[in-house]
Amino acid sequence: MLSSRRPSRAATSPRGDSKPPRQRLDLDARRAQLLALGLDLFSHRAYDDVSIDEVAQTASISKGLLYHYFPTKRDFYIAVIREAARELVERSLAVDDVPEPERLRTGLDAYLAYVERQGITYAAIFRGGIGSDAEVLAIIEETRSRFLEKLLAEAPVAERPPALRMALRGWIGFVEATSLDWIERHELDRTSLRDLLADLLPEVVRLAMVHGSAESAGAAGPAETPA
Repeated sequence: MLSSRRPSRAATSPRGDSKPPRQRLDLDARRAQLLALGLDLFSHRAYDDVSIDEVAQTASISKGLLYHYFPTKRDFYIAVIREAARELVERSLAVDDVPEPERLRTGLDAYLAYVERQGITYAAIFRGGIGSDAEVLAIIEETRSRFLEKLLAEAPVAERPPALRMALRGWIGFVEATSLDWIERHELDRTSLRDLLADLLPEVVRLAMVHGSAESAGAAGPAETPA
């Protein structure tokens, strides 16, 4: 005798399995998810090796939805670079609760930990990203300005001559250059590199103040001698 019951959909499914439903996120949460995904992808592979198809598939969304947030692959990449730079600055400067003698080393530890974890993305930021991309260069300058502002504010000096600003800017460039060399060669361990950078900064400040004071004295002109 034949059963009058209809087979269930699961029983008639040609594949016998089903895709999990896509997770619905609000706009901010979805954008944050995509940026985190992009950061992970671009931290391990170069720009040309990451496709929009792969990003959409990994995020379980359509390409159309991805393009709703980022109209082009370049827009997506720039947003990822901007987010990476923001995270680098925030992690490095989140040291206000650390006692002064260890504050610099703690900040450098956080900086180098980020460099170590996000090597390719860090290199993309400080080598200009896609060629000499103007937006990436603007992100670099903003990042440097944030660090310079913090260093100037916390410099243990009464005056801040132009030589100090220039010297601190140079130290920031030194940190960037040595970090890029480090992720390529790893000839020092992280602690040794941190200590090198930390020990150099007070000497940079000292020499800047010496030359800044000499410049100020020279600008004032020779002292008058009594008749």
